[in-house]
Amino acid sequence: MCIEEMVKISIEEFSRLQRYMLIAGKDSEVYQEMKIRYIELKVILTAAGTNLSELDRIKE
Repeated sequence: MCIEEMVKISIEEFSRLQRYMLIAGKDSEVYQEMKIRYIELKVILTAAGTNLSELDRIKE
């Protein structure tokens, strides 16, 4: 898998995950579990040089 494909897939997952997190609500156990993946994706995308300012709706 090339870096561009990895970034594309990570952006799609990041966006989808944030929609689910917004639905779940911060106090739920599901939200807390999703937050772990959210942080992982933020690290991956940041390391790949992706500007998250427009993509990050959770901002945690």
